[in-house]
Amino acid sequence: MPGPPPSRVRAVIWDIGNVIVRWSPRTLYSQIFTDPAECDRFLADVCTMAWHGPTDGGVTFADNIAALSAQHPHYAPQIAAWQTRWWEMFSGPIPETEAAIAALHARGVKQYALSNMSHETVDGTFAMSPAFGLLDGRIISGFEGVMKPEPEIFQLACDRFGIAPADALFVDDSAANIATAERLGFHVLHFTDPAALRPRLQALGLL
Repeated sequence: MPGPPPSRVRAVIWDIGNVIVRWSPRTLYSQIFTDPAECDRFLADVCTMAWHGPTDGGVTFADNIAALSAQHPHYAPQIAAWQTRWWEMFSGPIPETEAAIAALHARGVKQYALSNMSHETVDGTFAMSPAFGLLDGRIISGFEGVMKPEPEIFQLACDRFGIAPADALFVDDSAANIATAERLGFHVLHFTDPAALRPRLQALGLL
């Protein structure tokens, strides 16, 4: 089914991790484990994304780490690094996104963040790029107790930002999040290649 006409789009809703700033646990844990195979096993079986998920829903790092360390005591120091060396998982802003945010801001396009993120890491993350200061609002799952891809957080964004799904382009690196947004009627961009960002914005008449 075709979406609404591009001329109606008047806002952009950004995911943060791997859309505005690059984030990967492997960036840290490849330094901790000298054996790549052990690093793979650790991230696949111990500090998994499924385990990390509750922190994005409001559980503290300390509580989440304590529970996992009790299950894997021999990995306790490495698990603890998920918090103590958290910022080493980042490898900087994505220049193409920073440039797009600045260009959209200059044109007066409303921009918002919608991110699954711990309430404990928001301030440090938003200090990583001046682009964050150009956004007009944000919804962070760790404060709200609801996460993407649940439809409720998208509805919350619409209510709080005063937009309808057809008014906005939603940009995210997660296929599951994109699928929900598209089902709800948002214009979407599955962010896998930064070079595809500006052409999509131009096609929608935003740039």
